[in-house]
Amino acid sequence: MAQRSMAVEPQVQLSQPSPQRPIDRVHLARQCLGDAHLEEEILRLFDTTIATYFDRLKLAESFDDLAANLHAIKGASVGVGAAGVAALARGMEAELRAGRPLRMEHIHDLGMAVEEVRGFIARFLAEAED
Repeated sequence: MAQRSMAVEPQVQLSQPSPQRPIDRVHLARQCLGDAHLEEEILRLFDTTIATYFDRLKLAESFDDLAANLHAIKGASVGVGAAGVAALARGMEAELRAGRPLRMEHIHDLGMAVEEVRGFIARFLAEAED
């Protein structure tokens, strides 16, 4: 049986969003103390925030800009219960801190997760208006 060489540099595994809802509604309700109107307002703000910081991330060229935008995405996502987005951003932050350049496929994965969350928010807010 062949063994793997231990000389290979370990790769940071980026978590993929879970097949569950893109936003943990129980977490969000707890954060908002059960206030449904506050949940809606928080989701509206998060939608704008996540779109803004992801757009900035795509344009960022310096380490500081990349790190700041990833950190903002991660923090905002943790706050509302968007665990998949937060996990991807956390993994990308770890790669950046380890001195590795951000890979385009990881930025693409994060972008897909952001769009999934934004779609979930749009549907949730549309249902709340009905």
